[in-house]
Amino acid sequence: MKIKEVRTRVAQWRGKTVPLPPHFCTNAMDLLARPEASMGTFTFHGWLIVEVFTDDGHVGVGNAALAPPVTKQVIDLYLEPLLVGADPWDVEFLWQQMYRKTIAFGRKGIGMVAISAVDIALWDLMGKAARQPVYRLLGGRTKPRVPVYASRLYSRPLHELAAEARRYKEEGYKAMKLRFGWGPTDGAAGMRRNVDLVRTVRETVGGEVDVMADAYMGWTLDYAKRMLPLLEPFNLRWLEEPVIPDDIHGYAELKSCKKIPIAGGEHEFTFYGFRELIEARAVDYIQFDTNRVGGISQARKIAALAEAYSIPVIPHAGQMHNYHLTMSTLASPMSEWFPMHDVEVGNELFYYIFDGDPAAENGFLQLDDNKPGLGLTLKTEYLDQFEIIE
Repeated sequence: MKIKEVRTRVAQWRGKTVPLPPHFCTNAMDLLARPEASMGTFTFHGWLIVEVFTDDGHVGVGNAALAPPVTKQVIDLYLEPLLVGADPWDVEFLWQQMYRKTIAFGRKGIGMVAISAVDIALWDLMGKAARQPVYRLLGGRTKPRVPVYASRLYSRPLHELAAEARRYKEEGYKAMKLRFGWGPTDGAAGMRRNVDLVRTVRETVGGEVDVMADAYMGWTLDYAKRMLPLLEPFNLRWLEEPVIPDDIHGYAELKSCKKIPIAGGEHEFTFYGFRELIEARAVDYIQFDTNRVGGISQARKIAALAEAYSIPVIPHAGQMHNYHLTMSTLASPMSEWFPMHDVEVGNELFYYIFDGDPAAENGFLQLDDNKPGLGLTLKTEYLDQFEIIE
């Protein structure tokens, strides 16, 4: 079996989009002059689809959501020539070849996103060729089913936030995550509004449901240190991405406060980046993003490293590649789950592009032993609402 073609397409959403209000979610742009809704910088309304074809008829599917047009060019110009004619089962060699070929300009960001998309497609391809689900290739089941937490609860009027949290509890979720809406430029009044968000969710769901909160890189170290004592009474399972990802020492200082566990890694890259986080004692939870960190080949190494340090791994975002990883390692106690929703930030676009994600039931999802690879196919139902760029 040899790779004969790597095909890339960008699916750019042209359908209905829900506008983002101000203070929808803090983010790294907030320290600058706030536009009408600064979170618009971090929306993902395009998606890259990668298909790897072999000479015996197998097709592996991968994907990425960061800067799809540029990521497509990296694959087309730099990665495909390395892959055509190769044996897809040499996945570790191929990963190292892609990484080292692009190391001068890659390492982090777009170069690694491109490698991630290809690597995910290769694992899907291997699973299909072996007629086994990917989690079996990674070691098999470590749990009967995958626990998931409901991840949405963006900043909104408190009565609406309470209703959404109540719905997730009624649907059986034992954990859920909210987003903060205010940051350093909003002063003490914004801090109180953030506390109101957390209080509302906690009082709605009670003490038997885990509540997490995400600042999405929108705070400074000083602001986060001021927020910690205000949030401590609400028993948050973790505070996510309180500062920008390059501020590892800021993460470490917040973790050393021992008030709220600190989570991060969504915007970190490769095994080496996570080694730095761990050696700096910077995080209590690791949240790599498989389609940014180097794909399944790197994600499984990071999970093994985290396990050696007893740091739980909870991958960023839902998606099947993360569910297979969570199923196959004890280092990962649960996965993130984005409820189906009208296109807003863009995470939900995955459901408009791919078929195969299992439905979450009572806070869990199940992977099918009889679906080879990742278990995904391309969806055609919404195709007329995308612009497809070949």
